Parts: sequence; C-alpha cells; structure tokens
Amino acid sequence: MRKFFLSAATGLSLFAVSAIAAENPLIGVVNFATCITESKAGKKEQENMESMRKQMATLVENTEKELKEIAAKFEDSEYLDSLSPKAEEELKAKFQTLQEELGRYQNQFYQVLNHANYQMMQKINGNIAKAAEKIAAEKHLDYVMNKEACFYIRSDLDVTSSVIAEMDKNFELDGKANVEESTTQAG
Repeated sequence: MRKFFLSAATGLSLFAVSAIAAENPLIGVVNFATCITESKAGKKEQENMESMRKQMATLVENTEKELKEIAAKFEDSEYLDSLSPKAEEELKAKFQTLQEELGRYQNQFYQVLNHANYQMMQKINGNIAKAAEKIAAEKHLDYVMNKEACFYIRSDLDVTSSVIAEMDKNFELDGKANVEESTTQAG
C-alpha cells in the first residue's frame, strides 16, 4: 500500500511539474537587427547590398552629370546660336531621352534595392531561425522570439550572442562547403 502511495505521489508530482512547465514556457529572445549587423552572414549580405547600391548609384550619377552638361549648354546663348536648327533639335532630343532614362534608372534602382533587401531579410531570417532552433534545443527553450516583439525580457533569456555565434559557425561551414564544391567542379 505504501508503494502505491509513493508511486501515486511521484506520478502526480511529475504531472504537476509538466503541467506547470506547459503553462510557463521558457522563451528566449533574439535581436534581429543585431544579428544582421554583427553576424558574418549579415555583414556579407550588407556588403553585397552596398556594392549593388554603389553600382546603381554610379549609373544614376553619370546620367545626371550628362543631363547637367546639356542643361548648361541650353543656358549658354552663344553656344545655342552657334548650333544649326537640326543640331539644336538633336540636343533637345538627347536631353529628353536622358531625362526619361534617368527616370527609368531611378525607378529600377528603387525596385532592385527593395527586392534585394527583401531577399536579404528572408535569407538572414532563415539563418537566424536555423541557429535559434539549435540554441533553443541546447538551452531547453520552448520558444525563441524576435526581441522587438517584447516590451520586457530578462537579460538571461536574450540568446542573441549565442545565435550569432551559431550563425557564424554555419557561415564558415557553408563557405568551406562552397569552396570544396567549386574545387570539385573545377577539377
């Protein structure tokens, strides 16, 4: 009879502990922005975005420079007087074409950067999710959330640095795998 009570008491206490654990899940948080700015993958993606932005900006700047040069010619009455009517029409047509190109470039610039930014965020989000899953298993966390969704979190539940370390480890492993793959394809 005593064994029955002991086993019943043990069973009830385990049930109570598991019920309390289910009611009070352990939640970790990750600072998404910090993962982008401090992880190797995030830094690489930011470098790629900046490179693309510079290429697009150069195209826009060159077109703007050309437009300014033509606009200056229109303001120079001596220069305009020296042109034949046909040459003046060609200059006006070139100016109009450059204005249209500039508008297209600016629109494309905006669209390309927005799309690239979206893809970068999706890629980093996937990297964070993969790393967070591993850290959650190691630290016995039930959830890992974006810190921005929380008004308050205990500092011991912030797993950002652990997630970044895991992301960096995955980044290095992926880099090595890519080098090995390209070596295999080249050989």
